[in-house]
Amino acid sequence: MAFTNSAHAADVPRADLVNRKELRVCADPSDLPFSNQKGEGFENKIADIIADELKIPVAYTWYPKSLGFIRMTLAAKRCDLVIGWGQGDDIVLNTNAIYRSTSVLLYKKGTGLDGLETFADPRLKGKRIGVEQGTPGGNVVAANGLMSNVRGYRMNVDRRYFNPAEEMINDIRKGDVDAGVLWGPIGAYWATRGGEPLVVVPLLKEKVGGKISFRITMGVRNGDDAWKRQLNEIIRKRQGDIDKVLLDYGVPLLVDDDTSMEMVTKPRTTAAAGGSAAPAATAATPEQPAAAAP
Repeated sequence: MAFTNSAHAADVPRADLVNRKELRVCADPSDLPFSNQKGEGFENKIADIIADELKIPVAYTWYPKSLGFIRMTLAAKRCDLVIGWGQGDDIVLNTNAIYRSTSVLLYKKGTGLDGLETFADPRLKGKRIGVEQGTPGGNVVAANGLMSNVRGYRMNVDRRYFNPAEEMINDIRKGDVDAGVLWGPIGAYWATRGGEPLVVVPLLKEKVGGKISFRITMGVRNGDDAWKRQLNEIIRKRQGDIDKVLLDYGVPLLVDDDTSMEMVTKPRTTAAAGGSAAPAATAATPEQPAAAAP
């Protein structure tokens, strides 16, 4: 009897808690290039695309994207959508990926590192390397035997008060750090702001250190399956518009194929069923500085 009741309960549709009159987005108020309260981040622009397709306004719930973010926003039912979340994290229900990117290597032009493509390059031996603590980029640095001169930067901070990525970029410009590694969307954005542009090298050729490229999805509450399916349809339909936003912000975009590190250099056509966009891509020159964001 208990088994029958449990099975029956599992078949009953869960209440749809999604607000259909406005797009309630959970976002960080000060986390460029992703989002801020002025709507200047690329996740703000992607939220606008989703809202345009649904023909409803965007309404934000602001909370720092650090410890407790999902618990205090999405799980608390204060909002219905996180625009950017790593695929496979079961704290949310993931949509299809909106993009795939990789970490980037950063350095100042004319400092003896021109043409650098990987952390295996012998010119980095003995150099001071900037690393955000606990990141995949740090694993690559360690695997290449470069930890002896690492300068660490915090990752989980309230970015209303601290900006580790901008701090690292400024240290490279000043010469306090010779090179650094950051998640691609972050590194490419800050490398073009606040001073001399740095060289941004997407890590396309790393052979050691584990996984370096990742898919980013939208996140909804576990159980909001109908909402997830609706968003997947919008992603499929508007992938080209999403790509344009990301490329305008200099995000290093990779094709949606784990066997390839080919880069997307122009908006893709409508995605095929299952969320994989048609390639419409050509390989980019990895040592080329990222384009400035709007």
